Amino acid sequence: MKKRLIFWLSTIFSKRELIPIPIKANKRFAKRTMLVGLMLCMGAFAKAQNAQGLLKEVDTKVKSYDNITIDFKYSLSNEAEGVNQETKGNVILAGNKYRLDLMGTTQLFDGSSIYTIVPEDEEVTISSVSDQDENAITPSKMLSFFNEGYTQKMDITQKVSGRQIQFVKLTPMDSNSDVKETLLGVDAQTKHIHKLIITQKNGTKITITVNSFKPNLPLAKNVFTFDKAKYTDYYINKL
Repeated sequence: MKKRLIFWLSTIFSKRELIPIPIKANKRFAKRTMLVGLMLCMGAFAKAQNAQGLLKEVDTKVKSYDNITIDFKYSLSNEAEGVNQETKGNVILAGNKYRLDLMGTTQLFDGSSIYTIVPEDEEVTISSVSDQDENAITPSKMLSFFNEGYTQKMDITQKVSGRQIQFVKLTPMDSNSDVKETLLGVDAQTKHIHKLIITQKNGTKITITVNSFKPNLPLAKNVFTFDKAKYTDYYINKL
């Protein structure tokens, strides 16, 4: 195909006589090209503005709640590696505090330390926020991570159980990021996040689908507190 293309180009450019383009036609062509380019730029700008506006509404809505309880489905897949896992989880959020239950493991963040409790290994790992990757989408950032470090653009719209889900494409500004792109699905009516699809450069895809989103539920006072007395037989690993 490439040889054919070169052949046709050489045939065209080897002609001794070139037909001149009339000046007026050339100007009309230039104007049309500029107009099309301008319209494309304006369309891209409008999509970015619409995406920013939608995500601002999402952020404002989330911050208006005292706490949020979310039940979700978590799936991880990588075709090349033959990986396809799916499970359910629950997370409770209040400010920057959270309690995450996923795959038999409980993780608590009380505002200063992170406690990861693994009953299967009878082990508790205690770490600080500084030990985490600042670019990682942690439970406390799950509903606000999109505010910084991403270009935002409107993507497809889907109907899910009668609801309109508008997806926003998020592309990391950091070229060294392991993430290729993220699709954030937002319920157009409630402005609640419905789905998060993270595609990594190594082909791994992580999908989080929200099954229920319940704000301002009454919470126990110790819901984010680690009670060491309950884990006297566990190995405590302090990082």
